[in-house]
Amino acid sequence: MADPDHSLHHPRGLLIVVEGIDGTGKSTLAKGLAQALEAMGWDVVLTFEPTFGPYGKRLRESFKEERRLSPEEELRLFTQDRMDHVKKLIAPSLAQGKIVISDRYYISTMAYQGARGLDPEKIREENESFAPPPDLAILLCLEPEEALQRITQKRGDVPNSFETLEYLERVKGVFDSLDLPFLKRLDASSPKDVLLSQALDLVTPLLERVGT
Repeated sequence: MADPDHSLHHPRGLLIVVEGIDGTGKSTLAKGLAQALEAMGWDVVLTFEPTFGPYGKRLRESFKEERRLSPEEELRLFTQDRMDHVKKLIAPSLAQGKIVISDRYYISTMAYQGARGLDPEKIREENESFAPPPDLAILLCLEPEEALQRITQKRGDVPNSFETLEYLERVKGVFDSLDLPFLKRLDASSPKDVLLSQALDLVTPLLERVGT
């Protein structure tokens, strides 16, 4: 694995991302982490991908369309959306010494577009040419059957093109294969309070980096 461009590492802030297949509780954990760190006095920015920018909006619209975008077009939109996200929010926030927590980042692109036949390692290299690697990526692990049950029963949602069982199984396969130095796995079937406590245990040792 090629080393990322260390000039992209942020000397003052902290970048934490929450990853996993749909239905694992990423948004709930990201929000809980943000609230817990804010209660401790940290300056936190909570964000998500895809964003509500022009490229992110196009992606969100495509999720509801009957005919899915090609893997290459999907990847292009995710990459452009992330470029904007990094430039306009992530990089400035890190430069100001803030803790940025993102619900999804380029690790999701590696898994979801990798499951459509693209090369996850090439996706990582392209993204790390402009996007800072996270200090911590928390991967919530859950079997696709249970994830889909959460989507349909607990959230009351109709699964979109990203949320079919076959596709989520392929996505999980890519996530399972990843070996990244900043990636830590947690069992998403654990109770929410247990997950939050475990996530805080992973974050706490990193807090000494903030502002240095």
